[in-house]
Amino acid sequence: MQIRRILATAVVAAVTAPAAMLSVSPAFADTKPAAQTQNKPSVAELEQAAKDAQKAYDAAVVAEKALVRSLEDTDAPTYPLEAAFQAATKTAKEAAAKKATADAAVTDAKAKLDAAVSDDDKAAAQKALTEAEGVAKTAADAKAAADAKQAEASKAVSDVRVEISKKIYKAQLAIKETLAKKTAADKALADAKKAEGSGSCVSQDALSAVAVGLPSKIAAGSTVDFTLRLGNTTGRTLDNVFPIAYPHGTDKSGMKDIDKLLHLKWSNGSGWQDLDGRHHAGVVKALRTGAHADVKLRLTVDASAPAEGTGVVFVNADYTNNDGSCGGVPDSTMYEFRLTPVGSKPSAEPAKPASKPSPQGSKSPVPVASGGATGGASGTGGANGSLAHTGSSSALPQFALAGGAAVVIGAGAVYFVRRRKAADNA
Repeated sequence: MQIRRILATAVVAAVTAPAAMLSVSPAFADTKPAAQTQNKPSVAELEQAAKDAQKAYDAAVVAEKALVRSLEDTDAPTYPLEAAFQAATKTAKEAAAKKATADAAVTDAKAKLDAAVSDDDKAAAQKALTEAEGVAKTAADAKAAADAKQAEASKAVSDVRVEISKKIYKAQLAIKETLAKKTAADKALADAKKAEGSGSCVSQDALSAVAVGLPSKIAAGSTVDFTLRLGNTTGRTLDNVFPIAYPHGTDKSGMKDIDKLLHLKWSNGSGWQDLDGRHHAGVVKALRTGAHADVKLRLTVDASAPAEGTGVVFVNADYTNNDGSCGGVPDSTMYEFRLTPVGSKPSAEPAKPASKPSPQGSKSPVPVASGGATGGASGTGGANGSLAHTGSSSALPQFALAGGAAVVIGAGAVYFVRRRKAADNA
């Protein structure tokens, strides 16, 4: 079943997205008296609500990062409005230099007129002064026009930066709102599980999931291979480890979701397979403590993807053991890459993981039923096994808020003042 995804448009168009996209149903989140429990939602419904809330939060984070990047891009010399401002600044400086030269010529002509003795000399000096004053007038008009164009270009680029900064501020509010709803949904699910007498799985950093070899820049229309590396330092062998990965992307503005143009597959050693509905890349069997296992992933970007945009790949892992214990990595790690035009080469620089904030909300996966998946000798699992149901509280791990959180509406004002200062000093 496809998981509903909040569009990045909703993040920047309004602080609050439609309830159907962002909210957890009150029936799922409210604590009701015992007399009203006849309509209490099922655990499955609560899991779906938590999953939807998680997706909304993830999309809000990515949209905010794309907007921050678009704000940074306005500083590039190739950005049209910035290029126009630089050209206008150059023209204004040249016009100022010509005016200064013309003014000096007028001053020199006046001095020669004052020094003239004979009528012929005075007539020649007066003619030269008149010509110099005409040139100075033309230079002054040219400088005034150039200054006006520079001011106009400065205002244009500053206005764009202010508007993007406003959208970033709204996106950050959306992040806070979706995080609060995700936390409420996770708690509602955890409470329901506890009421059922179910135990809790353990989220722990002793199980790790990292992406290795994902380029920091990927061209539209290209395919790149990278590795999801799982590490186990839990002190015991984990019977079934489920690698988790999925891509998300937006256009340059951060307002258009392009997930349908990003395709992720995993290799079982004999061919490339689609990830399942829970974004599992197979299953790793019997991962010993102190060992690691590599799962090969392949990301394909459609040729119709934007020539410029922002993409990320989230990676995580859950595990189940034959004795009924279970758990997973506390937080997903987000690896960001930039989309580049068709035909450009992937960057040799790998994508870097985004920093993680302090833990917030419930992060303990709920118990799972051991699956019947079979693993290959390589440790990446078989293609035909029945993948186990991880059943984490949000069906996906808690995705970390990453990057750009410090940029608020004031950023636009900073750019605006900087450009005004540059114009004034020209």
